[in-house]
Amino acid sequence: MHQKQYHRWLSRTLCFAIGSVLAAGNLGAQPAPLTLKQAFDAAWSRQPEAQSLSARRETAVARRQSADSWTAEPPALEVATKTDQLNKNQGSREYVAGIALPLWLPGERSRLATLADAEAKATASRVLAAQLRTSAAVRETWWAWHRARIDYELAQERLNGARRLALDVVRRVNAGDLARSDQHQADGAAAIAEVALAETNSVLAATTQHLRALIGIVPGAPGSLGTEISNAGEPTPAVPADFAALDTSHPAVIEFLDRAEVARRGAELAEVQTRANPELTLATTRDRGMAGDPYQQTVTIGLRFPFGSDSRNRAKAGLARAEAIEAEGQLRIERDRQIADLEAARVRVESARQQLAAADKRVQLARESKGFFEKSFHLGETDLPTRLRIEFEAAEAERQAARTRIDMAAAVSVLRQALGLLPE
Repeated sequence: MHQKQYHRWLSRTLCFAIGSVLAAGNLGAQPAPLTLKQAFDAAWSRQPEAQSLSARRETAVARRQSADSWTAEPPALEVATKTDQLNKNQGSREYVAGIALPLWLPGERSRLATLADAEAKATASRVLAAQLRTSAAVRETWWAWHRARIDYELAQERLNGARRLALDVVRRVNAGDLARSDQHQADGAAAIAEVALAETNSVLAATTQHLRALIGIVPGAPGSLGTEISNAGEPTPAVPADFAALDTSHPAVIEFLDRAEVARRGAELAEVQTRANPELTLATTRDRGMAGDPYQQTVTIGLRFPFGSDSRNRAKAGLARAEAIEAEGQLRIERDRQIADLEAARVRVESARQQLAAADKRVQLARESKGFFEKSFHLGETDLPTRLRIEFEAAEAERQAARTRIDMAAAVSVLRQALGLLPE
C-alpha cells in the first residue's frame, strides 16, 4: 500500500516538474519577428472601416435591389368596412380591400439604378483608400521603431566597446604604461555611452508602444541588423513616366473620382424627383343596402398624383449640384497633391541611395582607421584622447550607415505610398 502511494506521488511530482519546465520555456519564448505586411494586416483588422465593410456591402446590394423593384416604394394594403349598426341598424354593410402601388416618376428608376451602382463602386474605393491611409500610419510608425531599435543596439555596442577600452586602460595604468588621468577619461567615455544607451532605450520604449497601439500586438525580437533591415524593406517600385495613370491606379484619386460620380448621379436623380411618387390603387368592394339584399361586388381603379413643391425640389437639386461641384474640386486638389508627393518621393529615393553609398564608404574607412589606431595604441604610439576620438568617429559612422539604410528602406515605402501601393 505504501509502495503504491509512493509511485503515485513520484508520478505527480514528475508531471509537475515537466509542466513547470514547459511553462517556463513558454514564458521565456519571444514572439516571432513581424514583417511590414503582417503589421499592416494586423492594423487594418482593427480599423472601423474594415469592421463595417460587410455592412456597407449589404447596404449597397440592398440599394441596388430596391432600384430593380417594380414599384418606387413597397405596396400598401388598404382594408375598410362600413356599417349602420350604431344608428339605424338596417343591415347595411360595405367591405373594401385594396392595394396601393407607388409608381416611378419618369426616368427615376434608371437614374436610381445608376446611382446605386456608383455608390457600390464608391464603397469599394473608399475601403481601398482607407487601407492606404492605414498603410501610411503603419509605415511611418514601423520605420520610426526600426530607427529607435538601431540607435539602441548601436548604443549598446558603443557601451560594450567603451567598457572594454576602460578595462584595457585600467590594466595599463596598473602596469605603469598610462597615467591615472587616462583612466578617468576612459571611465568618462563609458559613462557617456551609458547615458546614450539610456536615452535610446527610452525612445525605443515609446516607439514600441506606439507600434503596439497601432497593430495591437508587440513586435517580436529582432535578428541581426543588416539581415533584418533587408527583410523589413519593400521592393522598389517602377515609377511611371506619365502620372496620368494615377487616375486609374491610385486609391486616393479613385476614391474622389467615385465620390464625384456619386454626386453627379445624385444631382441627375434630383432633377427628375420633382414631386412625390404617384400611386395606383386597385380595390374591390362588397356591399349591400340593407338586411336581406344580396351583396354586390365592384372593382375600383384609381390614380393619385401629388402636387410638386417648387421650392423644396430646388433646394434638393441645388444641394446635389453643390456636392458634385465640391467633389470635383476636391478631386483636382487631390490629383495635384498626389503628383507632387510622387515627385518628392522619387527624389527622396535617389537622395537616400546616394547617401547610403557615401555612408557605406565612410564606415569602411572608419573601421580601417579604428583598426590602425587600436594597434598603435597598444604599441604606445597613440595617446588615449586620439584613441577615444577615433572610437567616437567609428561609432558615429556605424550609426549613420545603419540609419541611412533605414532611411533608404523608408524612402522606398514612401514612394510606394505615393504610388498607392499597399505593403508587401
